[in-house]
Amino acid sequence: MKKVAILTSGGDAPGMNAAIRAAVRVALWSDIGVMGVKWGFTGLIKNDLIPLDARSVGGIIQRGGTILGTARSEDFRTEAGKQQALENLRLHDVEGLIAIGGDGTMHGALALHALGLPTIGVPATIDNDLSGTEMAIGVDTALNTAIEAIDRIKDTASSHQRAFVIEVMGRDCGYLALTAGMAAGAEVVLIPEMKVELKTILYEMKKAYARGKPHFIVVVAEGAEFNATDVADYLSAERTEVGFELRPTILGHVQRGGSPTAFDRILATRLGAGAVTALAEGKSGKMVCLVNGNIETKPLGPILASPRKMDEGVMKLAKILAT
Repeated sequence: MKKVAILTSGGDAPGMNAAIRAAVRVALWSDIGVMGVKWGFTGLIKNDLIPLDARSVGGIIQRGGTILGTARSEDFRTEAGKQQALENLRLHDVEGLIAIGGDGTMHGALALHALGLPTIGVPATIDNDLSGTEMAIGVDTALNTAIEAIDRIKDTASSHQRAFVIEVMGRDCGYLALTAGMAAGAEVVLIPEMKVELKTILYEMKKAYARGKPHFIVVVAEGAEFNATDVADYLSAERTEVGFELRPTILGHVQRGGSPTAFDRILATRLGAGAVTALAEGKSGKMVCLVNGNIETKPLGPILASPRKMDEGVMKLAKILAT
């Protein structure tokens, strides 16, 4: 393989730049040229590719976001869009593609693999919803960001004896909400995988107030049955029973930004390097994964067919610790 291309797509995640840096430098060390695709699959269709060298990726390992830019592309979902993307890659003599991103990005990589282009996916999504890998790039940083925010909110909640309903990201997977809630000592966690009735939250809040707790923290994944506003409105309507004064807080995109943690920098570096090695070895249609501390490749098809399931033991433990 003489030349590969790298793109980032979908939601950005801290550590994407570290993965780009590692992939570029390992490729160059292996005498493989590298092109960077601007703005994800949209850039593939628009032929927005630039050459990358060692200096292009200097000083980016500590930066959040992605120097290549990212976007979601409806045009790439069409056959005409995919064929245009392939044609543009051929124009630049690109023989393989490294796609860094989440579920949608992996579907795009698999589609190009099916059309004959060697592709390797690198998991980077703060939702951590891709099965096959123990951790995706960006999860650790986003988790620490969420925990720091919850800790700060708990301080002020205790000062005023208030309850806060804090919404974190997680459209289809509750990993971020569950682990952040458990690590920050939340009293209730709501995630898409686990149903909790609003009256149950009310009951727990009343008990907490009766015990003299100075605060009550509810952590909600954005994809849960009830969002932060729903929960806060319901509990506020029961103000005379609750005792606590209610405040909703949505953390939003603050969780995506910021300098990646050491864990994310190292994970991204290993996965980015592993992607180049996999292409050089002739592999395609696979994702590089962290498995028992090692970097392995797994077929994309089964990964995309079976989204990550939440660990029931962790969910049970979270409930026990919240009592």
